[in-house]
Amino acid sequence: MDSKAIAVVWGEDLSATLRAADLVEECAAAGARRLQVNVGDDSVAGAMRIDELDPPIGGVVSVWAADLAPVLDVLAGRVARLAAWEVDERAPLDPVLPADGTRIEALSNVAFLRRPGDLARADWLHRWLDEHTQVAIETQATFGYYQNIVGRPLTADAPAVDAIVEELFPMAAVSDVHAFYGSGGDQQELERRMTRMLESVGRFGADRNLDVVPTSRFDFVLG
Repeated sequence: MDSKAIAVVWGEDLSATLRAADLVEECAAAGARRLQVNVGDDSVAGAMRIDELDPPIGGVVSVWAADLAPVLDVLAGRVARLAAWEVDERAPLDPVLPADGTRIEALSNVAFLRRPGDLARADWLHRWLDEHTQVAIETQATFGYYQNIVGRPLTADAPAVDAIVEELFPMAAVSDVHAFYGSGGDQQELERRMTRMLESVGRFGADRNLDVVPTSRFDFVLG
């Protein structure tokens, strides 16, 4: 059975590096059955970004494999630095997407969450997964929504992260807050949705101490 890892990477020209045909082939040879590359590029320039880590995250790579280590070794050999975690994925919204390495027509926001120290893990998971999920779906224009619970770090220098969330928005959301929240140009509805969303994320600490990386997403099914 495949496990899933999410890696954050730093380096030069990551958009080209991480989508190079020879790298994808090498990852497949190392046992990857699926690869997902998320990188910032001109398509998402101007979207809101929040950086907690220094230096800021350069790109995000998700890997599915029976043995994650050989694939992560391949990736680490192509970038300046890599940190990774094994995760347990839930997908409340999981649309059928192209998997041939072409760009997904979406703004893909990847958020790295940290549990507040005064909130027990069980309570944190309940507030996030059981209470917040439907709020997020109802208050935003997301059409893809993936919740990754961090199980363990896979690299020695992996930063402290408790969960990684990916949300897919229409491309208009890059520059239009109404497109982001799905409020149809109605200012009162926008404010209602924003207020409800902010109150909900505040209940489990996702209104602070987080990284939010706007990206373009590219999927590769390898076997």
